[in-house]
Amino acid sequence: MNRRKFLSTGSAIALGALAAPAIARTGFAADTIKIGSLLDTSGLFDAYGKPMDMALRLAVDEINGAGGLVGREVEIISYDTQSDMALYTQYAQQLVRKDKVDVVQGGILSASREAIRPTLRKSKVPYFYNVQYEGGVCDRNIVIDGVTPAQQSEILMPAIINKWGKKIYILAADYNYGQITARWMQKYAQDAGGEVVAVDFFPLDVSDFGSTIAKIQSAAPDIVVSALVGGAHLSFYRQWAAAGMNAKIPMASSTIGVGNEHKVLTPEEGNGIMVAYNYSPELQSPTNLAFLEAWTAKYGDVSAIHEIAVSHYQGVKLWAQAVTNAGTPDRDKMIEAVEGGLSIDGPAGKVSIDPKTHHAILDVHLMEFKDQSLKVIESFSQRPPVDTQAVCDLQANPDDTTQYEIKI
Repeated sequence: MNRRKFLSTGSAIALGALAAPAIARTGFAADTIKIGSLLDTSGLFDAYGKPMDMALRLAVDEINGAGGLVGREVEIISYDTQSDMALYTQYAQQLVRKDKVDVVQGGILSASREAIRPTLRKSKVPYFYNVQYEGGVCDRNIVIDGVTPAQQSEILMPAIINKWGKKIYILAADYNYGQITARWMQKYAQDAGGEVVAVDFFPLDVSDFGSTIAKIQSAAPDIVVSALVGGAHLSFYRQWAAAGMNAKIPMASSTIGVGNEHKVLTPEEGNGIMVAYNYSPELQSPTNLAFLEAWTAKYGDVSAIHEIAVSHYQGVKLWAQAVTNAGTPDRDKMIEAVEGGLSIDGPAGKVSIDPKTHHAILDVHLMEFKDQSLKVIESFSQRPPVDTQAVCDLQANPDDTTQYEIKI
């Protein structure tokens, strides 16, 4: 079954302090609060899943090291979904029927989220999805704290137009994330006075971009903007640099770097690419410095940390704060706490949950790749989830379960 079960010891470093006192097992109530974890810690997507798993374990160590939740220890019950969508469905059922968890944190691809979301809603097990995604999910049983396309594009598109020019060529993955993200890029490009000269979509297994590079050369844009996804698409950046195009036409992206892809590219291939994300290890805030220190103490170094690992860490902390505010892990009372002004200060800045959409209001940082690092150029505080707010109102329609595809 490839099941891994972990019981936190409560002896790790707490965020914001050099060391938290170890709390003995006997200091907790007899019954634990169970957090279910579904992540790809092996297979095609393990580069995303392994750091997310590490982040969850660090967060739970800190929670237990600070006394647990409402006097109870938090226990992690985790399954390796092995980058297999069928296993998400199987293990979600296992978590709710046999393990009887109080919450589920996990999922990476949108397909994995949609494989488990109906099961968790039907079983009344709250679900925290902590990944950058395409936006539009409207479901009172879910909380989503990853950055969305509009939160990125409203920062990225005017910045690159002001810096480099108005003619934009968009490349995107040919599934819902890439298609929806491309539309938001078009909207914010037009709002900033730009012109999108072409939009090309590519299946996830495409790895030869020679003809595409020739098309871009013919179109002669001022900027190329990428919403390409995955290992095969990573070859575009290498082929672009090998053709000498990175010295001729600048590039921005909504995806590269989320899973530390900028560390796979050489500085010559990646330098100068602009992105807009919620997190960079370069942030000098006290909360981020404490987080990096805690991660180093537990794992030895910070090289594995990436955007969605931090989102996952913040998602666990948001849930813990909601349980604390509610005084119980009970689903209905916890969700009421989510909708009652839930907020934490995380490594990426303040994260608040919009009660209308259950999506995050968060900071977005405009950044540039520099020698395999994410250098912050400018920070924009508390960006609302405008792509979901346009269509979702859970306060007015609490039984809505739709994922809306916004038309731009």
